Amino acid sequence: MTKTAFLFAGQGAQKLGMARDLYDTYPIVRKTFDTASSVLGYDLRELIDQDEEKLNQTRYTQPAILTTSIAIYRLLLEKGLTADMVAGLSLGEYSALVAAGSLSFEDAVALIAKRGQFMETAAPAGTGKMVAVMNTDVALIEEACEKAFDKGYVRPANYNTPAQIVIGGEVAAVDAAVDYLKAAGAKRLIPLNVSGPFHTALLKPASEKLTLELATVDFHDFQIPLVGNTEAKVMEKEQIRSLLARQVMEPVRFYESIATMKELGLTKVVEIGPGKVLTGFLKKIDKEIESHAVEDETSLQALFNS
Repeated sequence: MTKTAFLFAGQGAQKLGMARDLYDTYPIVRKTFDTASSVLGYDLRELIDQDEEKLNQTRYTQPAILTTSIAIYRLLLEKGLTADMVAGLSLGEYSALVAAGSLSFEDAVALIAKRGQFMETAAPAGTGKMVAVMNTDVALIEEACEKAFDKGYVRPANYNTPAQIVIGGEVAAVDAAVDYLKAAGAKRLIPLNVSGPFHTALLKPASEKLTLELATVDFHDFQIPLVGNTEAKVMEKEQIRSLLARQVMEPVRFYESIATMKELGLTKVVEIGPGKVLTGFLKKIDKEIESHAVEDETSLQALFNS
């Protein structure tokens, strides 16, 4: 029996003009962008199409990806495709909450615009960095972070796949951990183009502000299971606020989340939103799981023709 998960894209997947062809073709996509623009107070579609600099600023990136993802999600629903479970990478968890029926789209847009601002100001540009460590034992990576602690804060931030762990923290400490890893034989270490050391304790100020914001938002019962980033477990309604506050400054456990979804019977994944980052991770985690990504008209047609 096929069990399908919708996985929602995270930050970093944004690109100029994303989902423009779908916006031009499908009323449900246009309507979703119009709703977001009215909540945000600026023309989100115009920003995505014309302002690359703003699109790459966290406070604008987050609502842009959320809206693109939910527009595509609604289009899939309209075409008769539903999910048995959902998850999202970091920011994508908010799209997953909308898809699971726990959070209204309007509330998600308003919340994510604020989350983006909090994250952008918590660790000003240049104070932190993130580096993806490839094909290196997890224990060695964690040990390198411990050894670099005399230079400042550094910790694993994203457990994406067993062969790709992202570390993040203060620049000097991350650089020291990288030096330890290179000395220990790590060959591929890729600095990430992000505006701050997300999912580390340096984001505590953002977490505290987000906690206050989350207290004002209504959450509803889940219609389908959502596997959360922070604990890689099925999220309970009463935990939503605390888990979202923790998620900003704690590691994303993506490959453990996929393992949890497999326990729920997962056989097929549809990645929703810009890019193919999550299906890329999935191929490295478990090649048996059928995977598709939908970001434009071509990939939409490919999914329905598969």
